[in-house]
Formats: sequence, C-alpha cells, structure tokens
Amino acid sequence: MKIDVLTLFPEMLDALNCSLTGKAREKGLYLLQCHNIRDYSRDKHKKCDDAPFGGGAGMVMMPQPIHDAICAVDPTHSAKRIYMSPRGRVLTQQLVKELSQQQHLLILCGHYEGVDQRVLDMDIDMELSIGDYVLSGGEIPAMVLIDSILRYVPDVLGNSQSTEDESFSQPLLEYPQYTRPQNFCGLTVPEVLVSGDHAKVDQWRREQSLEITRKNRPDLLEK
Repeated sequence: MKIDVLTLFPEMLDALNCSLTGKAREKGLYLLQCHNIRDYSRDKHKKCDDAPFGGGAGMVMMPQPIHDAICAVDPTHSAKRIYMSPRGRVLTQQLVKELSQQQHLLILCGHYEGVDQRVLDMDIDMELSIGDYVLSGGEIPAMVLIDSILRYVPDVLGNSQSTEDESFSQPLLEYPQYTRPQNFCGLTVPEVLVSGDHAKVDQWRREQSLEITRKNRPDLLEK
C-alpha cells in the first residue's frame, strides 16, 4: 500500500515511525510519503492561507497550493483522495477495513478554519471524520486513519486473528485481558481463563463482551 499525506506540518507524521507502524515501514510493508503543501505555493512567501470571503474568524487554506500538490502527487487520480474533516463521514471499523483494500491513498490534512471548498469539489473523493469533535488540524486524524488501516495490511500484525477479536470487529467491545502474574495486589485472574477449557473461555469472553458493550456502548447492541 502507498499512502501520500499532504500537510503544512509533515514533521507531525514522524510519530508513525514508532511501534507497529514504524516496524512495518522499515520492512517495506507500506510506503508513506509526506508532502509539504507550502512547497507548492506560488506566493513568494509560500503563503497558503487567507481571510475567508464573507468575513468570520480565522483563516482558510487557499486552493492553489493544495490543488497543485494533489496534481503533482497523484497526476492520474489513481489514489483514493481523502480530506480529514469534522464534517465528514465518521470513520468506523467497517470503513477502515474497506479502505485497507485500496492500493493508494492520498490524505489531505486541513488546518486553521478549513480548506477552500473549490479544491474539495475538484480534487477530493471523500471527507472523513474520526469523531464528533474538532481538532486544530488534520494531522492527528490522518495518523489515526493510517494506524487503523495498517492493522489490516498483511504481516503488519504478528497474528492476523487480532483484528477479528478486538473491539468493533464483532461488532462488540473487547473482553477483558489478563497476563502474568496470576495474583496481583490480591486480585486474581478469573478461574475460567486458567482452566484449559477453551469452550468455556470462549463463552466467558462472549459474555464479558456483551456486558461491557451493554454498559459502555448500548447503541452497538441496538444495531
């Protein structure tokens, strides 16, 4: 998989060099390239934002640098082009799974008060939100999207079953997990998990998932 990220702050994406995403990148399991939108500005000061027409607070990212960046990075529109936006379609595990099947993703990170609508109309396939709240820019949402997608890329996870057992894959929230020691500060691991009876373990985990989902996310059960 190839992922191109267009941003005013490419250094923020350095966090993806850590943990599983970093190891996967070192192994060549995916290609990530970050492009600084300022490099495509035709303004002599590399300006990329201006005041909004109609007035209002803040600044809006100008269409020219973004449009030129997209055309340079994806000239044939081979990529699925995504703009990270709080007004977009909400990211779900099912959508993550669908996007993981794409061979090429281009992710645009907005900043300030957003992006000129004309460049979205011309160049973007999908607006995507990671939840009902607003952040200062699209870089953190882009990293959330990339991390979640890469979990479905072959060989990124040590065990492919991990994506099937975790929260939202059932769609239930994940059951509690335990490891050694068996007794910690007087709290012991549930007996069923050390019983060796796999059928009972599966039943216990299912019951726990249902209970946790009922408590924390009853809306998932309604679906």
